[in-house]
Amino acid sequence: MLSCEDFLTTNLRGEYTSESLYVSAENATMSVNAIYNSLYGNTLWIFGDVASDDAVKGGNAGDQADINAINDFSAKSDNGILNTFWQSSYETISRANNAIANIPGIQMDDALKNRLIGEAKFLRAYSYFNLVNIFGKVPLKLKPQNKTATIYVALSDENKIYTQIEQDLTDAVAVLPEAYPLEKGRTTKGAAYALLAKAQLYQKKYAECLTNIQSLEGLNQYELLDNYADLFKSGAEDSVEIIFSLRYVNNTEVSLGNHLNVWFAPSIEGGYYFNAPTQSYVDAFTEQTTDNMDDPRLDTSIGREGKPWFNNKTFSASWSEATGYLVKKYNEDMVPELAKSQSTIPYHAIRYADVLLMKAEAINEIGGTDAITNAAKEVNKIRLRAGLALTTASTQTDLREVIRKERRKELGFEFHRFFDLMRWGKETAETALGTDFHWTEPRFYFPVPQTELDTNQALQ
Repeated sequence: MLSCEDFLTTNLRGEYTSESLYVSAENATMSVNAIYNSLYGNTLWIFGDVASDDAVKGGNAGDQADINAINDFSAKSDNGILNTFWQSSYETISRANNAIANIPGIQMDDALKNRLIGEAKFLRAYSYFNLVNIFGKVPLKLKPQNKTATIYVALSDENKIYTQIEQDLTDAVAVLPEAYPLEKGRTTKGAAYALLAKAQLYQKKYAECLTNIQSLEGLNQYELLDNYADLFKSGAEDSVEIIFSLRYVNNTEVSLGNHLNVWFAPSIEGGYYFNAPTQSYVDAFTEQTTDNMDDPRLDTSIGREGKPWFNNKTFSASWSEATGYLVKKYNEDMVPELAKSQSTIPYHAIRYADVLLMKAEAINEIGGTDAITNAAKEVNKIRLRAGLALTTASTQTDLREVIRKERRKELGFEFHRFFDLMRWGKETAETALGTDFHWTEPRFYFPVPQTELDTNQALQ
């Protein structure tokens, strides 16, 4: 008979308590690194893309029914995708809360201490920004979950969540550096300004949004790359266009690569061919370049029949049973091809093109003298990079439509589209999403997961 007594009595190794972890600068840095690590399982695409008009679930028809429920807005509180995203987000928040609460007590260099706390606040704000835009009211947990009062927290209104997001990012702006010469990938002052501007844009605080974009531009750290396609290659995370990016490494022993490569690749390359682009997305590319070519953003973003793929292949519509298209941005030449989980292609959460389009939108919505001219100037930077002619829009309404179309084409499959549709309102969302979608005031949110309803005593 096999006994497990020896296993049960072995002391845990590599485990830290708050008392043993937060004792040195090295450990403080380790604790903040762990917050970044918690972002590794990136499923934001299911909400940003699949829930939008840019994509459907894809994959085999019977696979991942919970994703399909997100796709057609039938998801209930017992949906596994909702639960997974909720739990991973609150894991990030929990790690951030622990760092924010405990790092101040460590005897260490003050500049490093403040920077680490700023990083933690940025990452907490980033998580709450995603949560509030998916679920609306969520528990606002700001302290370590080591007692009943901090474990069981009631739902907070969206306005309260946004107030905390803005406060965290304002704090982060004050202490984060503009760049990290030796520590690539950490959050910067520019990232805090950009996310703060985005949170304000989502709340229609257009003047405040512009103020923070102007502060970001004053750093002189960011500009558009000349070639759009270069953004989606290994190493692009270090380019001057990237403001905040999730990075991955290629390690043959431990899979630390970008698994989006697995989710989106065709089955002939070991992928699952999910997140299938729609014909509606393809049809959004109505303009050709000034050289009478297709907008280069289309074939950079997706694979379509007869166009170059990777590893010297030509794309076949048969690879995507759902729509005939697949996402291309997170794929790359892989040797061997089946090592898809080893991709080093980054996920760009915020890049400068997004900021320029936010700036154009804010200027246009504020209106006033020269608003059309100044907003068009920003959106034309995006259009010119794509090889398109300058916009001819001459009214606020027409330019609003141009900006929205450019956001869709420029940021396709970077997980923004659904959230844009929600903030643009009922008419825009219902037109784009069709009969499966039913707007509910103040806007559509997915339900709080049943696991939270069952375990959080403050919700019972």
